[in-house]
Amino acid sequence: MNKKKLLVIEDEISVAKQLKWGLGKEYEIIIASEVDEARQLLASGTFPVVTLDLGLPPYPDTPQQGFKLLEEISSLALYTKVIVITGNAEEENAVQAIALGAADFCAKPIDLKILNIILSRTFRIHELEEANRRLQNQSSQSGSFCGMLGVSPIMGKLFERIRQVSETDYPVLIAGDSGTGKEMVARAIHSLSQRAQKPLVIINCGAIPENLLEGELFGHERGAFTGAIGRKIGRFEHANKGTVFLDEIGELPLALQVKILRFLQEGTVERLGGTKTITMDVRIIAATNVNLEDAVKQGKFREDLFHRLNVVPLWIPGLKERGEDILLLAHHFLWEETQKLHRWHITLSPSAIAALTAHTWPGNVRELQNRIRRALSTTTGRVIDPADMGLEDASLKQEEQKLPTLKGAREAAEINTIRKALALTGNNISQAAKLLDTSRPTLHDLLKRHGINP
Repeated sequence: MNKKKLLVIEDEISVAKQLKWGLGKEYEIIIASEVDEARQLLASGTFPVVTLDLGLPPYPDTPQQGFKLLEEISSLALYTKVIVITGNAEEENAVQAIALGAADFCAKPIDLKILNIILSRTFRIHELEEANRRLQNQSSQSGSFCGMLGVSPIMGKLFERIRQVSETDYPVLIAGDSGTGKEMVARAIHSLSQRAQKPLVIINCGAIPENLLEGELFGHERGAFTGAIGRKIGRFEHANKGTVFLDEIGELPLALQVKILRFLQEGTVERLGGTKTITMDVRIIAATNVNLEDAVKQGKFREDLFHRLNVVPLWIPGLKERGEDILLLAHHFLWEETQKLHRWHITLSPSAIAALTAHTWPGNVRELQNRIRRALSTTTGRVIDPADMGLEDASLKQEEQKLPTLKGAREAAEINTIRKALALTGNNISQAAKLLDTSRPTLHDLLKRHGINP
């Protein structure tokens, strides 16, 4: 179990020992008894919270050194929260410490129960502020959210949904066509959650052979099967306190669906060949590009597991449903790939832009990225055309539709004029020929050529 790191700045050995003994079960405690040592530890940036005794050497009977260090902490460790330890009769010092930026204070003699409550609350505040900073950093670029790009309204709604989902620990079921970015959504949920500092373990249920899948997920004991020469820790155990992303969950064999269901119900697993029940704290995010409700009806997927996973459903739209994002993504991929290849100043031609917006994108975002890569691998010029990406020239196609050949235009005009003449004369061939200033035999020939039956 990874404990939260707590720095205790305290020069009294007896008090330091009391805190280490009383709080050691929940926190990984590091003691600093001198100011210089405390500065170095604070500068490492690894401590979310510190306790600070104001009476430090060389003047332990005054708060001078403590206040000085408190003022420095904002530059040494900007986001670290400080809990000041003061004497019972030092209310003025506590007030001044809060004014200098301390998050809270605890009076001596220290009551460990009270200090535990203060610590728990302070760590929680730090976690909330950290999550907010991550969110602001991810949203700082226009149209960017946790590595995903999108300015379309439908993606704006998805980003907001991800924010909401990340605040809970409920199972999430992500649905969407292949290439829409289901793994990126799972990464976003994890990175914005309280589990962000813990592992995110990604498992592609369709990529691991069925006979190896159970051992991969839950581990195995020595001798569990031929070739099991030692104990193997499963991926679920590696993800303890973090998140497991089960990609292509619809490919999971029915026998293993039962074990995933048991984990969701009880939070426990057993290694293959073992008898010990292991309790874990893991959030499950699953993804599928098939309709699991149909799979349930066909007997390929357990209905009870579907309902357990589908607590928070998320649907990712295909690229054709977010047309506003096509060029944003195309330019992003072009910039990203040219940076890798050290080929700068490459642009998309107007016809390439037209082709990109006209394409239906059955392969979604992944297809778009691959077409940009194809273009860069097949052209040495500085302008990318539709053919470089393997796309039709949509602008030429539109022009062809707008401008038929002269022969086609003449035939269309003839047919239209003949139909009007027949309509005006009640399909009387002789009168229609007079209106058209042509002979009756000639009109008969025209009717036959164009397939017009009066």
